[in-house]
Amino acid sequence: MKTISSEFPDTPEQGITRRGFIKGVGTGAAAVAVSGAISAAGPAESAVLDASETHRVAIKVNGSLHNLLVEPRWTLLFVLREKLGLTGTKVGCDRGECGACTVLMDGVPRYACMTLAVEAQGSDITTVEGLMVGEELGAVQKAFLERDAFQCGYCTPGQIMAAEGLLRANPQPSLHEIQGGMSGNLCRCGAYAHIFQAVNDAAKARGGK
Repeated sequence: MKTISSEFPDTPEQGITRRGFIKGVGTGAAAVAVSGAISAAGPAESAVLDASETHRVAIKVNGSLHNLLVEPRWTLLFVLREKLGLTGTKVGCDRGECGACTVLMDGVPRYACMTLAVEAQGSDITTVEGLMVGEELGAVQKAFLERDAFQCGYCTPGQIMAAEGLLRANPQPSLHEIQGGMSGNLCRCGAYAHIFQAVNDAAKARGGK
């Protein structure tokens, strides 16, 4: 009876050698790389933006239309803050994990840090500033204030926008639905109980039961 060594010596008796294994892995990786390159190339007619050029986009933000020249790499977050001066939308993790930059795109909550400005072409964007009527706070903003649904307040604009998007889609959410709808927004201070109460109050103030 043959004993198989744990070391993988280069002997053909084991069926596969260390050299053959490495060679086989290398060949497989090369095949994957080639097939990936072919797949990535795609059809010749696919539109690709030149990263070295600016491109004109038309974005409606809080009811006002903005015609902007943007670089393909610019995020919607960058454009809102640095080009339009709407600093209510916060920079948090900058990689789609915390939700501090949440805005509404055509009424749906969206991470602005993960959305390119060119993707927002023709879209209707709402930021936390857009929920106010003059100097008067919107229903969700009022509920967050009255329920003290924040501590440091940094995540609050994103929390409010996530709540606004939830209530537009579901005017009468249950507690479970509120928790699910707000799950993409992190509060490092841990004010979740107050946040959920604020969303529930806002739903009632807007006509939900």
